[in-house]
This record gives sequence, structure tokens and C-alpha cells, in this order.
Amino acid sequence: MSEDKRRGEEVEDGGPGLVYMPFVVMEEFLDKLRLLNYEKEFSRVLNMKPISRHYFAIPTNPGEQFFMFTSLSAWLLRKAGKSFEQPQEYDDPNATISSILEEVRKLGHQIDFPPSKLKQGCGEHAIYVLTRLADEALKSTNFSWEKPEYPTEETEEETVIEDDAELTLGEVEKNFFQQHGDDEDEFEEEEQIMDLEGLKRLGQSKQANESTKPDDILESTTDAADWKLEVERVQPQLKVTIRTDNKDWRVHVEQMHQHKDGIESSLTETKTHLDKLHDEITRTMEKISSREKYINTQLEHLLVQFRAEQEQLSETKERYRQASGGVTERSRMLAEVSEELEQIKQDMEERGSSMTDGAPLVKIKQAIQQLKKENMQMEIRMGVVEHVLLQAKLKDKASQNKQLHSNTTANQDKFDYSTY
Repeated sequence: MSEDKRRGEEVEDGGPGLVYMPFVVMEEFLDKLRLLNYEKEFSRVLNMKPISRHYFAIPTNPGEQFFMFTSLSAWLLRKAGKSFEQPQEYDDPNATISSILEEVRKLGHQIDFPPSKLKQGCGEHAIYVLTRLADEALKSTNFSWEKPEYPTEETEEETVIEDDAELTLGEVEKNFFQQHGDDEDEFEEEEQIMDLEGLKRLGQSKQANESTKPDDILESTTDAADWKLEVERVQPQLKVTIRTDNKDWRVHVEQMHQHKDGIESSLTETKTHLDKLHDEITRTMEKISSREKYINTQLEHLLVQFRAEQEQLSETKERYRQASGGVTERSRMLAEVSEELEQIKQDMEERGSSMTDGAPLVKIKQAIQQLKKENMQMEIRMGVVEHVLLQAKLKDKASQNKQLHSNTTANQDKFDYSTY
């Protein structure tokens, strides 16, 4: 995301690559997190899985992405030396976003987009805030970017066989058969390719063995015809190949010349077709322009008539709008009057039905009978209670009389004993 452009505004003529800019910035932000060792200090401590390189660039799960965004922001603020509490999952998102943006403004960064852009937890605005916080965290840890060190390409020296290291065909055959055995049938089936490195090693071994060769002249006892047949048989296996190095500048130059020749050949052919196409399009545009002028001249009076009719139509629509406004007001008044009339009719019907209806009188009679029935039951209960009270009083009186009689008898007996 370019800092020279205001985030949230549509940038004209930005090119098709501007759509993919959040992916590039997200990858750079992930590299900064790795420099801050977020996998150990953030993911393992808070038990969160590491984010992918396009995590905040693509909307997948808004709730999870918003929680990860607020958690990362709080961790980066703490890394930058600020005191910021770790947000919880059920905190108010508006308050959390406001707190984060306030801290970003305090760090000296300009926020020119509404806070609602961060509620999704992804997009260019969220990546912008996280990138700024990561930069501040790197500054607080005294991290500085160093100049890149480009690897030096070592040019391989061409392998050259010197004159004193030349090998004779007999020595090559001898060393080859010592390495692969004396089975000539297997030698014919398997094609071996010897490169210059192998020849050089064999030449070096020959130089090491020159000190042990005899002083006498060696004479060959091999038949010339047999030797020629053997040479023809072994010749396919004695191919010398030079391995091409993709890092060699000569290969790239050769490829550049090949591509240049291909482009030039294709350009000549394509230019011819494009010139023909340009001529055809030019002629077609001229024909269209001439036809357009002819149609305009032929339909000029119809266009004038159409403009007049259009003005008349607009005047008629204006009159209709004014008339429809009066009709709407009168319709509203009619609806209010109709509603009042319906209410009055309903009141009249209720009063008429209440005057002719005998249902209330029947209800009153039923209520009176119910009251009489309840009064009778109450009288019966009162009689029962009075009877019980009367029985209780009689029992009390009888017990009192009995007690009084017993007391009188005891006093008489006492008096009789005292006379004696």
C-alpha cells in the first residue's frame, strides 16, 4: 500500500497491479514479524497458530481475523514500548479500535480512514496499521536494515587438455575396461559418455606414470585391421561433452540474441497486419462519421420537433405534479373524515345494542340468586357455630356447677368433724 495515496480512496490509472499490492505488503509484514520473533513470543505464549503470508489480505473469517488483528496490534504496541492491555474476545470492538488508532496517532502516523474499516480485521487498512506498528517495534529493538550482500559468481575455468596430457586410444580403452570390467557385450549395451574432466584425470594419471615407463621403444603387435574394427566399435562410447553452465553469461547473451531475432521477425510480420488493421479501422471510422453527418442533416427537423414535444411533456408533468399534490391532500382529509364517521357509527351501534340487549339484566338476576345462595350458606354456618358455642357454654356451666357442688360437700364434712 502506497503511503503517498490516501487509503480508502479510489486511485485512477493505478494500473492492474494495484489490486495485488496488499498481498505484497502482507508478505513484507510477515517478514518483519519473523524478525521480531513473533512465533515464540506471540504464537506460543498466547497459544495461537502462526498466520499465513496472505492472512490479512483475504477475508476468510471476520471474527477470527479481527481478534488476531487486535492481539497482534497490542503485542506490537508492547514491543514498541507502550503500555497496552491484551484485548479479550468479548471486548467492545469500537473501543478496542479507538484505543489502537489513538496509540498509532501518538506514534506520529496519520490515520485518514474511518475506524469502521478495521472491523473486518482484514484488508489494506488493517495491514497498514500493523505495518506501521511493526516498524515502530523494530525501531524500539534498535533493528536496522543492512545493505544486501550479493553472492559472487565464480566463473568455472574451461577445462583444457594440454598437449602433454593427450591420451592415446589404447590407454583410454585400457582404463575404461579396468573400471567397467572386460565384458564386451555389456560394454556394447551400455553407452558411456566421457566428459573433459574424466579425460583430464586420466591425463594426470598418465603423467604420474611417465616416470615408471621403460626407456625402450614400445612396438605394437596389434593387427591394423583388428585395430580399425575395435576403433569403429568403441568410437560411439568415446563422446566428449561439455556441460553447459546456466550461470555463464555467454549462455544468457546467446539467449538474448535468439529472443531479439525472434522478436524482430515477429515484429515485422505483426506490424504488417497491424498496419492493415489500422487502415481498415480508419476507413470504417470515416464511413461512420460521414453516415452520422448525413443522418444528422436528414433528421434535423425531427430533432427540433422532438425537443419541442419534450418541453411540452415536462410542462405537462409539472402541472400533473401540482394537481396530484392537491389530490393527495384531499385524499388524506377524506380518510380522516371517513375514520371519524366509522368511529361514530361504532359508538351508535354499541349504545343501541346496549339499550335493547337483555343480557345485563339476566346477569344481574343470576348475581342476585348467587348472593342469596351464599347468604343461606352463611346463615347455616352461623347457626352451626352458635350451636357449637351454646354447647360449649353449657358444658362449661355444668362443669362449674359440679365443681361448686363438690366444694360445698367438702366444707360440710369439715364442719361436722370440727363439732366433735
